[in-house]
Amino acid sequence: MIDINYELYKVFYHVASTLNFSEASKQLYISQSAVSQSIKTLERKLDQVLFIRSTKKVQLTPEGEILMRHIEPAMNLIQKGEAQLLDATSTGGQIRIGASDTICRYFLIPYLERFHKAFPGAHIKVINQTSMKCAELLRNGQVDLIVVNYPNAHLGTSVSTTHLKKFRDIFIAGNNFRELKGKKLSFSQLLQYPILMLDKNSTTNEFLHQIFQQHQLDLVPEIELTSNDLLIDLARIGLGIAFVPDYCISGIGKDVFIIETQEDLPDRELVVAWNDRLPLSRASLEFLSYFQNDTI
Repeated sequence: MIDINYELYKVFYHVASTLNFSEASKQLYISQSAVSQSIKTLERKLDQVLFIRSTKKVQLTPEGEILMRHIEPAMNLIQKGEAQLLDATSTGGQIRIGASDTICRYFLIPYLERFHKAFPGAHIKVINQTSMKCAELLRNGQVDLIVVNYPNAHLGTSVSTTHLKKFRDIFIAGNNFRELKGKKLSFSQLLQYPILMLDKNSTTNEFLHQIFQQHQLDLVPEIELTSNDLLIDLARIGLGIAFVPDYCISGIGKDVFIIETQEDLPDRELVVAWNDRLPLSRASLEFLSYFQNDTI
């Protein structure tokens, strides 16, 4: 492979496009003699004559035409890439966010709406995964930011976090279990009923299993799903008692109620996290500032 400086091909492209050494020098902001010298250097390295020079005009040789057919699309791609980067700088660029569908629906939407209004040209990519999976995406550099449940044992040591809000997990049931209204059940009593909860790939599943293990209880859910909204729907029709975050249940209607427990459930938090080892785009920094300044 011949080692040829990109600048030589750039000069060739401008001369071949204009068929005028003087015009090419103006476009490149260099002297005409520098243009001529660059073309001579390129011809020497390729061992080919690329231009036919005369006092009246400049023409491409057949070899020059072959080279131009390859250089022109390459230069167009480079110029397109430069234009997109410049556009990204002015519009906010791209941001990749990882979050569960529940967190997106009940927490992130106002932030996404504000960001989109402020930077309508920015590209927003939201990847829906569990908080556990989001930590993996962040670790692998597949997302810029994640909004996840905390504690989260899957967040690595290179991750920084900003705490957003506290929430509590609750047990809810539909009117098929109306006899439980107003009662405080122990964890062991809850196990007498079918439990509906998120699946094993979630931090919520890990959290509840750990709580029950601390009370020497073996939790065997009746149903495990990937959606809190679906858990609420199943609780509403009487399939069991669902375990969901409290911020999911506003406005769910009178056909679902909260079951109080004798034992206290610890608070959890939502956090936004990013990888300290990877640079954040302008878009990511701007979006992160919404949380840090609490502007919603």
